[in-house]
Amino acid sequence: MAHVRRIYLDLCVYKRPFDYQGQERIALETSMFIYLLEKVEAGIYKLVVSDVLVYENNKDPDAERRDRVKLYFGLASEFVKVDEESIEQAVILEKLGFFSIDAMHIAVAERARVDCFITCDDSIIKLYKGEKTKINIPIKSLVEFIAEEVR
Repeated sequence: MAHVRRIYLDLCVYKRPFDYQGQERIALETSMFIYLLEKVEAGIYKLVVSDVLVYENNKDPDAERRDRVKLYFGLASEFVKVDEESIEQAVILEKLGFFSIDAMHIAVAERARVDCFITCDDSIIKLYKGEKTKINIPIKSLVEFIAEEVR
């Protein structure tokens, strides 16, 4: 049986369907997110979520959006909690230039040893490309991940 890839989606990926769809990039990423969810439901990928995602999502003032994203989290086959090791790694990642919440997401995903961290955040991708050797998991844009997967 083939290895089922374990993926961690940045919160911005979960929120993409709620962004203004008039921009081509936003609409494309929304379609790709829905495609990924279908693949998760089909068992092609395993979704990994964390209490960092829950924490960040709970700060969303829009209750409908917050509740919908919680439903997406329900598709996860794995839940990862922040621990001391994750916090220590997040501090290192912050020193590389990542925002603290992004650093926590990446650190938790590293600890979970996911196959890929997926984001729509260009600044995360840019920082990752400059610091690949210091990060223990691949980080890809949603578009890049899907393009590689459907080849």
